[in-house]
Amino acid sequence: MGLSQDIFRKLEILTDAAKYDVACTSSGSSRRGVKGTMGSAVSAGLCHAFAADGRCISLLKILQTNECVYDCKYCCNRCSNDVPRASFSPEEIAELTVSFYRRNYIEGLFLSSGIRNNPDYTMEQIYQAVYLLRRKYRFNGYIHVKAIPGADPLLIEKTGWVVDRMSVNMELPTAEGLRRLAPQKNRRKILTPMRQIQTGRRESLLLQDYRNYTALPAAPENTLYPAVTQKQVLQESHPGAAFVPAGQSTQMIIGASGESDYEIVHMAEAMYRQFELKRVFYSAFINTTGDDLLPDTSESGPPLLREHRLYQADFLMRFYHFRAAELITAERPHLDTRVDPKCSWALDHLEFFPVEVQDADYHTLLRIPGIGVKSAKRIVAARRMGRLDFDSLKRFGVVLKRAMYFITCSGRMMIPLKMNRSFILANLLGLGEKLPPGIMGQTTYHQMSLTDLFGDG
Repeated sequence: MGLSQDIFRKLEILTDAAKYDVACTSSGSSRRGVKGTMGSAVSAGLCHAFAADGRCISLLKILQTNECVYDCKYCCNRCSNDVPRASFSPEEIAELTVSFYRRNYIEGLFLSSGIRNNPDYTMEQIYQAVYLLRRKYRFNGYIHVKAIPGADPLLIEKTGWVVDRMSVNMELPTAEGLRRLAPQKNRRKILTPMRQIQTGRRESLLLQDYRNYTALPAAPENTLYPAVTQKQVLQESHPGAAFVPAGQSTQMIIGASGESDYEIVHMAEAMYRQFELKRVFYSAFINTTGDDLLPDTSESGPPLLREHRLYQADFLMRFYHFRAAELITAERPHLDTRVDPKCSWALDHLEFFPVEVQDADYHTLLRIPGIGVKSAKRIVAARRMGRLDFDSLKRFGVVLKRAMYFITCSGRMMIPLKMNRSFILANLLGLGEKLPPGIMGQTTYHQMSLTDLFGDG
C-alpha cells in the first residue's frame, strides 16, 4: 500500500488523537464472509492485540477529524488547544480501512471524531465513510462508530443500519462534572441518542420477528406491530441488515472531575438497566491539557489501578449477578484497591462463609473468590456424578489459593482456618495479585504507531 505524505501525516495525527478513546471491546457481532464481499465479523472478538497500558489496538482506530468546536477542559483536541489539526474525507477513511485489512493489520474499524462545524456535519461525514465501506468496497467486517450527541436523529438512524456497534460517550459520570469541565455538552443531549439506539434495536428485532412470522398479513395497517412501519423504508434499503446488531456502549473518564467510585458504579448500573448497554468503559484520566481545573497526573500518573477495580466491579455486575449496592456503599464510597471487589465483598460478609461446594447453588458459587463462571458450571455438572474433592476443584479451574478461605468440600476445609477478616486479608495480600501491565510501575502510554507497521522508510 503506497501512502502519500499527506495521508501519512493525517494518519499520524488522527491515530494519536484517538488513543484516549477506549475501544477494547469484542465485536459482539457474528457475520460470515459472503461471496463478493470483503471481511467478516466474529463475536469472539477483535481484541487480540493490546497497547502497553492494556488497551486493545486490533482495530484501525482513528478520528475522522481532530478539529473541534467544543472546548472541553480534559480533551487534548479541544478548540483552544494548540495541536496539529487534520481531517480525513469519507473516501480516504474507506480506502485506508480496506488497505489495512488487506495487509492483515486489522479486522475492523473504530471511527470517532471531533465536532467539526457542528454535530450534523460530523455525523454525516461518519455515515458517508461507513456507507462507502459497505456499498462501494463491499467491506463486511466489524465497524464501530461514535454517535454524535446533538446530531439529527435521521443521520444516527441511517448510520445504525450500516455499522455493528455505536457508542455515545457519557465522558463524565455526573451532570455537575459536565457543567464544570464540558459546558457545551449536557446530559440530555448525550442520553437522547442512547435512547434512540435502544429503541431502534428493539424495533429492528420486532421487524425481524414480523417478517419471519409469515402468518401475519403484510399490510402496513397491521396493528399487532405498530412500530414496524417506521423502520420499513430504511430496512428495505439494507436487506438482511439489523440496526446496530452488536449493541451500544459508552465511556466514562475516571479521575478528572472528583466523582467517587460509588457514583461511578451506580451510574454504570443505571446505564445497563435503563439503556441496555453492552459495555461501559472506564478510562483513567491523563492530564494532556494542563488546565487548572484538572488534577495533575504528571507525577502520580493516571489512576490505572482504580480503573482496573472499576472494570472488575463492572464485570461482577454483568456476569456474577452482583448489585452496585452490594459492592460499594455511600459510607465507603471507594473500592478497596488492595484486593479485587469480589474478595472485598466476601471479607465484609464472612457470615455467609464457608460455603459447601457440594450443595451450594450456581449463584452462590459465583460469589466465592477464586470461582468463576466456567468453574461454577463445571462444579454444578460434576457433582451430579459423585462427591467432589479439592483436587477435582483445582482441575475445574478453581483458584484454591483464594477459594480455600471461603469453602468446604464434603464438610471439611482444605486446611484448618479461622474465619477472621484480618487473617484472611493478610494472606490474600500475600498472594501478590497479578495486575495488568501499566499498574505496577510500568506507566507507559503507547499506541501502535505507523512506523510499527511500515518502518521508517
